[in-house]
Amino acid sequence: MRLDRPEIDDTLALKRRGWTLALLTLTYFFSFMDRQILAILLEAIKADLKLSDTQLGLLSGLVFAIFYATLGIPIARLADRTSRKRIIAISLAIWSAMTALSGVAQNFTQLMLARIGVGIGEAGAGPPSHSIIADLYPPEKRASAMAIYSLGVLLGGGLGMMIGGFVAHAYNWRVAMMVVGLPGVVLAVIVWLFVAEPGRGLSDAQRAMDAPDAMPSLGEGIAAMWRDPAALYLVVAVTITSLVGYALTGWGPSYMQRSLGMSMLDVSKYVALPAAIIGSTSALLGGAAADRAAKRHGLHAQSWVVAVFKVVAFPFAVGFYFVDDPQLALASYFIAALFAGAYLGPSFALIQHLAPLKLRSVWAALTLLVINLVGLGLGPFLVGQLSDQLRPTYGADSLRWSMLCVAMLTPLAIFAYWRAGVLMKRSAVDTK
Repeated sequence: MRLDRPEIDDTLALKRRGWTLALLTLTYFFSFMDRQILAILLEAIKADLKLSDTQLGLLSGLVFAIFYATLGIPIARLADRTSRKRIIAISLAIWSAMTALSGVAQNFTQLMLARIGVGIGEAGAGPPSHSIIADLYPPEKRASAMAIYSLGVLLGGGLGMMIGGFVAHAYNWRVAMMVVGLPGVVLAVIVWLFVAEPGRGLSDAQRAMDAPDAMPSLGEGIAAMWRDPAALYLVVAVTITSLVGYALTGWGPSYMQRSLGMSMLDVSKYVALPAAIIGSTSALLGGAAADRAAKRHGLHAQSWVVAVFKVVAFPFAVGFYFVDDPQLALASYFIAALFAGAYLGPSFALIQHLAPLKLRSVWAALTLLVINLVGLGLGPFLVGQLSDQLRPTYGADSLRWSMLCVAMLTPLAIFAYWRAGVLMKRSAVDTK
C-alpha cells in the first residue's frame, strides 16, 4: 500500500538518502547558525541599542520561540499531506532573508520583528526533516542518522558564533548578520532541486501495510501522543535538556566575557570551533552507542544511554560556573560538551519510532513546540530575568548565578530519560 503520492520514486529516494541527509543536515546547520549567532553578538547589540538583559533574553528566546513553535504545528500538518522538501526549501529562504534583515535594525522593536521573521521561517524545517529521515532510515539505523542530522545544531551554533565573532570584530554586528543570512537563500534552491521525497513509511514496511488510509486529525495526533507515557517522558526529558542547553548557548559567550574576562574575539577563536567539534563528536557517539544498545537490548535502551551520558556530563557542566580561571573553566565546559550532545539523535529517533506513520511530522512538531516554548522561549529569558534581579547583589557575576540555577534542573531530565526507557521496555512498541 502506498502512503504517499504515486509519482514518488522510492528507489531513487533510497539511492539518494545519503545526499538527502547531508542537505537536511546543512539546512539544520544554517538554521542554528542564524538562530545562535545572536549569542556572540549580544554584548555588541546591548551596547549599540542600549538594551537590558531582559530584552536580550526576549530576543534570544521568547519572541523567536513563540512563532517558531506554534507555527510548527500547522506547517507539520501540511508536511504530512504535501511535499516536505518544498516546505523546507521555502522556509530556509524566508529565515535566511530575515536574518540578513536583522542587520539593518535600528532599535529593539525592529530587531524583534526581524527575529520573529526568523522564527516563522525556521518553523517549517524541523518536523518535515524528521519525517523524511525516519522514512529513509529503518529503526535500527535511525538514531545514528538523527545524530548526523543533529550535527547541524552543534556545528551551526558553534560556527555561527565563530563567524559572527570574527566578522563583528572586523566590521560590526550588523555585517555579521548579513554574512550568515544571505548564503541560505542559495542553499534553499539546492534543497528544492536535489532533496529526495520518500514515500511515507518507506523504512517501516509492516507498519506501512497496517497504517490506515485516512489521514488522522490533528486532535487524534495530540491524543495519541498524550496516551503514550513513554513519549510524554521523552518530551519532558528533551525539553528540560533544551532549556538548560539554550540558556547556556544563548548566554555562554556573555558569561565568558563578563565573569571570565574573555573578549568576543577570544570566544570566537578559542571556544566556538572546539565546542562545535566536541559537541558533534558527542552527538555521533551518542547515536552510535544508542543504536548498538538497541541491537543488544531493545530500543528502550537508547533512552538509558542518554541518561548515562547526562549523568557523566552533569558535574562538569555545573563546575563550569564555579571556576574563575578561564582555562580550567573552559576545560570543564569542553568535558561536559563531550557528553552533553549525546541526547540529540536518540531522543528524536525514539519520538519518530513511537509516532504513528502518518503523524510523524505532527509528533515532531508537537515535541518541538514544547521544547521551544519552554526550552528556547523560557531558557534565555529566565536567565536574563534572574540576572537583572540578582545584579544589585552580585554585580557582574549575576549572570553566573542565574545560569547555574537553570543548570541545576538537569537531574529532572535524567530521571525522565530513565523513566521513558522503563515504560518503553514494558510496552509492545519496544522492538529490536
